[in-house]
Amino acid sequence: MRPTLRQMEYVVAVHQLRSFGLAAEVLNVSQPSLSNQIAAVEAELGVRLFERGRAGARTTARGLEFVTRARRILSEVEALRATMRSDLPFGGRLRLGVLPSIGPYLLPQAVRALHAEEPDLRVIVREENTLSLDEGIRNGRFDAIISTPEDHPNTIQHPLFTEPLWVAVAHDHPLADRDRLGAAELAGQRLLTLDTGHRLARIVYGIAGASGAMVSDDYEGTSLDSIVLMAATGAGIGILPDLFARRQGVHRSEVRVMPLEMPDADRRISLLLPMDRSESFAHRLAGTLRGAADRLELDIIAA
Repeated sequence: MRPTLRQMEYVVAVHQLRSFGLAAEVLNVSQPSLSNQIAAVEAELGVRLFERGRAGARTTARGLEFVTRARRILSEVEALRATMRSDLPFGGRLRLGVLPSIGPYLLPQAVRALHAEEPDLRVIVREENTLSLDEGIRNGRFDAIISTPEDHPNTIQHPLFTEPLWVAVAHDHPLADRDRLGAAELAGQRLLTLDTGHRLARIVYGIAGASGAMVSDDYEGTSLDSIVLMAATGAGIGILPDLFARRQGVHRSEVRVMPLEMPDADRRISLLLPMDRSESFAHRLAGTLRGAADRLELDIIAA
């Protein structure tokens, strides 16, 4: 019964390369053969997967749905093959997604410990925002992610730590002489945060609502560095996660960085896996990550 795994590979390749000719060349098959196989899938399913034109192959809406599901299936098949060939966790290759504000500080220590424990395990790390991590864990692009658990329902969740938030202000800001800020000091202030693809933005909106502050609609940062630079210009108060603030922010000469002390001014971080992943090594991985977080003086969440 169609579609076969090979036909799925053909469809995914055409989608990625936007060309039947290039896809055939990469897959080492003739273009007529590839075209016939994709036409057979379209006939079997009664849908058009691609619009053909001079500009190349454009994937239709139904085609995009097919590609998303096909990628998940192909990824699972490859994972199955790797697992059967290897006694290593995750088939010898752990594809790990992580928030950009976490990865550079937590993972060096954690990966070093993982390598000592499983020297033949290959760890492939990608830093992406919350929305992209969720997409990746659901379509099989990631084996596991390190992110905020509330943004990834229907996953296996291993709590790791709670990360408090800090603030960054320009040196000539009226609050720059404080040692820490609370809700009262934020009242009427303009807060700077990342774009809404990040959980941090939603947390900052909650902080604004609770303190009487407002979130700047003039600027949405794409990185924490950009938030620091905007705060330095006096555009508002930047909200930063603890790891970035303590490892980088406090050393930035253009801003004054201090803790934010108010209820819910923090974020929880967890290791998350797909529901169908019964990987016993995940418990050990979570323990390794908690150990790295503990060495960074974060508030560990007990298993």
